[in-house]
Amino acid sequence: MRTSIATVSLSGSLTEKLTAASRAGFDGVEIFENDLLASPRTPEEIRSRCADLGLSIDLYQPMRDIEAVPDEEFGRNLRRARHKFELMRRLGADTVLVCSSVSPLAEDDDALAAWHLRQLAELAQEFGVRVAYEALAWGRHVSTYDHAWRIVEAADHPALGTCLDSFHILSRGSDPKGIEEIPGEKIFFLQLADAPLLAMDVLQWSRHYRCFPGQGGFDVAGLLQHVIRAGYDGPLSLEVFNDVFRQAEAGPTAVDAHRSLLVLQETVGLAAPPAPVVPTGVAFAELVTPDAEPVAAVLGALGFARTARHRSKPVDLWQQGEARVLVNTGPAARRDGTGLAAIGLESPDPVGASRRAEALLAPVLPRRRAAEDAPLDAVAAPDGTELFFCASGAGPELPDWRGDFEDVAVGKGAAHVTRIDHLALTQPWHHFDEAALFHRSVLGLHAQESVDVADPYGLLRSRAVTNADGSVRIALTVSAAPTDDTVHAQHIALATDDVVAAARRFRDSGGRLLPIPANYYDDLAARYEFADGELATYRELGILYDRDAEGEFRHCYTQTIGRVFFELVQRDGGYRGYGAPNAPVRLAAQHAVT
Repeated sequence: MRTSIATVSLSGSLTEKLTAASRAGFDGVEIFENDLLASPRTPEEIRSRCADLGLSIDLYQPMRDIEAVPDEEFGRNLRRARHKFELMRRLGADTVLVCSSVSPLAEDDDALAAWHLRQLAELAQEFGVRVAYEALAWGRHVSTYDHAWRIVEAADHPALGTCLDSFHILSRGSDPKGIEEIPGEKIFFLQLADAPLLAMDVLQWSRHYRCFPGQGGFDVAGLLQHVIRAGYDGPLSLEVFNDVFRQAEAGPTAVDAHRSLLVLQETVGLAAPPAPVVPTGVAFAELVTPDAEPVAAVLGALGFARTARHRSKPVDLWQQGEARVLVNTGPAARRDGTGLAAIGLESPDPVGASRRAEALLAPVLPRRRAAEDAPLDAVAAPDGTELFFCASGAGPELPDWRGDFEDVAVGKGAAHVTRIDHLALTQPWHHFDEAALFHRSVLGLHAQESVDVADPYGLLRSRAVTNADGSVRIALTVSAAPTDDTVHAQHIALATDDVVAAARRFRDSGGRLLPIPANYYDDLAARYEFADGELATYRELGILYDRDAEGEFRHCYTQTIGRVFFELVQRDGGYRGYGAPNAPVRLAAQHAVT
């Protein structure tokens, strides 16, 4: 189906919004009245610009407080409407959105509302315009879609239909099944938005917290199925009011928006992009650094050994068990210190994974490689992290990336670390919801519930994405404010069967563990019973502890190098979390040592 987006969903000038929508692949736009009023371009120039960009103008919106008002007021409304219809003719838009009235002058009289809307439709028809009547969830007398439809039906005019908005319907808890009773040709327009499930005033909820489909808690796909069964064949259009999107760069937001519609269409069977290829493990984590010596010291203390070097690039492979860390000192090295730049994901079908990513608008990254290098495909995650699709040891038909490395003899590592347990990626403040949708839709990972974590200088949001068996776990974290000085370090969590032995080995090898306040261990003693000496050992090494109904979790942290640190984790039983109750203590401790 055709896709559209309301200009109010994006930041910037009207011209910038139109350009972003076109580049992201949208077919059309809804032009929000305020965007037009603030633009220095004439309606004719905007019409021409949209045509040049390949965009149709699918809707002009909104007209407010039109119906069921005193006669004198309605006369003024018709005068206003005539001006707007003339403007729409210049603009090249043929459908106008009319919201149910919130005016204190509005009367609770459906017959009067129908009569007024019929007169409005008569006038609109003279200009070749259709009127789409929408029930606002906070409308004074009309606040549900079925009530709005009854009024439209009673008005009985070919230029009058209804507009359905998923937020207004689902935020009120209305049953969308009744949509199937509306003739498809009378559904003039469909607006889609998701939202987190919040207990708050619906107007504030709508104005500040809407998000794109798949990023909130509404069953937008279920509603869309009812609309399709009704026979609607117009565009799928996004109308999202969101404080973050209004401040974020329009281009990436538009791509995120279009991706959400592609995934939504796949969910309801309207589109069939390449199927998801779920990664089966972490092949490597790649660090870039201007100075390999401090990184090598930490990896060595953790028990890693430098086992190989890339044949043509300044990249070393460090390994312990199945945990592999690449250390890159090439031109990509960050000027601001060591950082996590790339993740290699084991894939049963790297080519299919890449095709899926490209179909869902993930940027495919060009890669400089020698003729003999393994042809690894890579895409960029929303935070800029490069994701490589790997097939380690799959056979000659799928070249192994490790074949690009030549062995070096530097001794044998320890045996405490078994694999990479999870990776924590700090997101730009305006890409948190996008990141969750990206990893879920592009990579096929399952997104867990978002949690809030208290930092001494603000509040962090965190959400983990994982495959079914937990062999791939990525924790996505973002600070609550868009300030550069609150960017938190990323980290690599290493799985071990004995965190005490691993931590002691790291410390005894010269590594610096993150010190944890004594008050934390006093609280642990009050909450849990430990074996003799166990808590003293945790206190000595800075090991934190958590448990749930399924198992136990013990973990500790190295101090930060540049913008990255390591975590040693021991999972016992069926524990599947990440020690979230300990995060405030860890964050405070990290602030104390920086």
